[in-house]
Amino acid sequence: MPKQCASLIAIILASTTLNGQTTTLSVETVVSNLQNRYDRLADFTADFHHTYAGGLLSTTDTERGVVYVKKPGRWRFDYSMPEKKSFICNGTSIHSYFPEDQQVIISQLPANTTASTPALFLSGVGNLRRDFTAEMSEPLDSDSSSLQLRLTPVVNTADYEFLILTLDIQSYNIEVMATTDFQGGVSTYTFVNLQENPGLADRLFEFDVPQDVAVITDDSFTR
Repeated sequence: MPKQCASLIAIILASTTLNGQTTTLSVETVVSNLQNRYDRLADFTADFHHTYAGGLLSTTDTERGVVYVKKPGRWRFDYSMPEKKSFICNGTSIHSYFPEDQQVIISQLPANTTASTPALFLSGVGNLRRDFTAEMSEPLDSDSSSLQLRLTPVVNTADYEFLILTLDIQSYNIEVMATTDFQGGVSTYTFVNLQENPGLADRLFEFDVPQDVAVITDDSFTR
């Protein structure tokens, strides 16, 4: 059973320099600023590179692509290197398309409204205060232009143990999102070239299954 969704923000103070002045930030302030920042975004796109290391893998994989996100709950990760593949969510189902294997896996989103996957978190599903226990990942350096926030989901149905966000301290843009799974693997997305509210079409988040492609139905979505 999920734990009671309540505000579990740990009040840990950290000092940093903003506009030449030393400012004290609490975790509650950081979470509030981040939630407000993403509440104002209707959609966005960014380039990313993705690494996965540890856990069940003995080597580190590095991949690149473009991510598109539109609220509520729609997202698309198009990988271009080293191989092409796409993960597309229209708000109710997920299509994981692997053109080299001529295969698409169709999964259904969880019925609850919590951020049970990192992609759902990015697409605005759930609420930071309700769905996570938050703490500063490490003390802030006064010269740093970013801060790290560690978020641990309060539900036991999430497919990761915790995630760490690296935030630009001025804009609260998410620069890096790193999730640690229950096998100790770390999946890290680094985002650049953010474009806010470009007016993405709904059609971008639909997927037409090509002919001669094997369709597999799965009841889970990971990574």
